[in-house]
Amino acid sequence: MQTVRLALIGFGNVGQGLTEIIAEKNDNFAKQFGLKFQIVAVSDIYWGSVCDPDGLDPDQLLGAVQKGEKLATIPAAEYGWDANTTIEKSGADALAEVSFTDLKTGEPAASFIRTALKQGMNVVTSNKGPIALHYPELSRLAAESGVQIGFEGTVMSGTPVLRMGSDILKAAGVNRIQGILNGTTNYILSRMEDGASYADALAEAQEKGYAEADPTGDVEGFDAAGKVVILSNLLMGTEIGMDDVERSGITNLTSEDIRNAKIDDRRWKLIGAVEKDGDKVTASVQPIPLPMSHPLATIGGATNAVTFSTDLLGDITLAGPGAGRQETGYALISDLIAIYNKS
Repeated sequence: MQTVRLALIGFGNVGQGLTEIIAEKNDNFAKQFGLKFQIVAVSDIYWGSVCDPDGLDPDQLLGAVQKGEKLATIPAAEYGWDANTTIEKSGADALAEVSFTDLKTGEPAASFIRTALKQGMNVVTSNKGPIALHYPELSRLAAESGVQIGFEGTVMSGTPVLRMGSDILKAAGVNRIQGILNGTTNYILSRMEDGASYADALAEAQEKGYAEADPTGDVEGFDAAGKVVILSNLLMGTEIGMDDVERSGITNLTSEDIRNAKIDDRRWKLIGAVEKDGDKVTASVQPIPLPMSHPLATIGGATNAVTFSTDLLGDITLAGPGAGRQETGYALISDLIAIYNKS
C-alpha cells in the first residue's frame, strides 16, 4: 500500500470536492489501486491554513467549512502558514493546486506550481491559468525535476478529454479539435433558442451558479480560449498563447439570429477550435451556426463536448460535464492515480 501525502492550495468548491471524494472513496482506491490519499496540509486565502504530518481528517476539514468556521478550529500541528510555506514545509508528496484562475498572468498559481516542482513534488491542478500561459515551461521543469504534472480538469472537468486525445487517439492522428468548452455560454444559447432573451438567459445562468457576477470571461470567450490553448499545446505539440487565438463571444448574438438559424435547421454554438496543417496552426473561439447534422449541435444546457477529427478514425465526439465540485475533484484524483500507478 502506498500512501500519497497531499497538500491543497485552495479550499473552495474544487478543493472541497476533492476532499469529499477522499473521505468517501479512499478505501476503494486502496483496494483498486493500492493507493491511500492522506491530506497533510490545506492553505486557503479565506478559510486559513492547517498542517499536520500525521494527516488531517477530511470530515473535520469539510465540517469546519460547512459550519462557516476557519480551518484553525480543527486539530492540527501547524496553523497560519501561507501557500509557499505550506508547499515548502508540509512534507507532502504531491500538490493539488486549486486556487483562483487568472488568465492574464497565471499567477499566483504558476509560482506555487513552480515551487512544488522544484521541490520534487508531483502536481495536479484544475487551474487553467498556469497551464494555458506557462505549460511549456512547467512541463520542462517537471521533467528536469523527475516529477509529473497533471491537469485533466483544466478543460472539461472530470470528462477525460485530455487523456482521450493524448493517449487513446494519439496514433489516430488528430488534425482538428472543435469543442463546446464553456457550459455557461452553451446554457445561455440553449435558453435563447427556447425563447429567452440574452439578458434573461444570463440572469438564469447566474442564479444557477453557471455564470459569475461578472460573466465577461465566459461570454466574451476568454475561458474557452484558454482551453483551446491547452488543447493545442498538449495534443498538437504547439506552443501557442492566448494572443494566438482569434476570439469573439456571444454578446452580439440576437434573438433574431437564433430564430433565423433555427429556420435554416442550424443552431448557434460558441465553438473553440484548433487545426494544424503542417506547421500552420489556426486557433479560434467564435459563435457558429452549426448544421443540425453536426455532432456538437445537439449538445444542450451546461454540458461540454469535443469533436476530434482524426486521420484514421474520422470524427470522434466526447461529451460530459465541463464543471462541478465533485466532477473537477475527480479529475484531480484521476491525475493522481495516473501518476502514482506509473511510479
